[in-house]
Amino acid sequence: MDLAAHRSGSGSPLVLVHGLGGSWRSWDPVLPGLATEREVVAVDLPGFAGDTPPLPHPTSGSLTDALESWLRAEGLADAPLVGSSLGARMVLELSRRGVGADNVALDPGGFWSPREAAVFHASLRASIALVRGVRPALPALLRTTAGRTALLAQFSARPWALDSDVVTRELTGYARSPSFDAVLSDLARGPRQQGAPAGSLPGRLTIGWGRRDRVTLARQAARAVRAFPDAGLHWFDGSGHLPMWDVPEETVALVLAATARR
Repeated sequence: MDLAAHRSGSGSPLVLVHGLGGSWRSWDPVLPGLATEREVVAVDLPGFAGDTPPLPHPTSGSLTDALESWLRAEGLADAPLVGSSLGARMVLELSRRGVGADNVALDPGGFWSPREAAVFHASLRASIALVRGVRPALPALLRTTAGRTALLAQFSARPWALDSDVVTRELTGYARSPSFDAVLSDLARGPRQQGAPAGSLPGRLTIGWGRRDRVTLARQAARAVRAFPDAGLHWFDGSGHLPMWDVPEETVALVLAATARR
């Protein structure tokens, strides 16, 4: 699998892995800050809003396998990895496999209870159905604070304050992603994320979590840390599910500090 990727900045490489349905553009609010110190390699996962075509059988596991193969082929298997949501779960799995260096996982999936997983699946299915239903009107809706609040309250602690161009591009990508539904079902109904014993990771691991996350609930952070006992936990007090949108400056500072060479 040849993944499309956007590269910017200079310095030692830093790989960014977006979430369900998105593309490398999901990272737009933090890319300039990260690129001041690093060569940022933001990948397009298969079958979502970017330029990489879908896998025949898209699941969290098959996406992770494809990303691992690409990282090895590109000579990036020892570079720090930063993931968001689905991408964060993939980064945790790659950490468990010994891939990456000082990795960062922002609000990862895979740590919900059976009831939480059912609510996650039902709520996101309803959300994407709504977005698809109003897709022709999305740009106009998202130019208003009321529209952003209505459509993004599940994802953001301050949806009215988000950049309308960023969220319009993101939600349009969700609506047209050919792999969104299959991967969503796999996340909710497939295996939960396995952990890694103490001392087995390839470097430092930082897990970041928004205290106001309504997708992967804040209480799931304790389960993630139990599964990855070597991880440090950072709370984003003013963030929902996507800290790179809600608190971009804090996100940049955390990522640069957590992945700095020692």
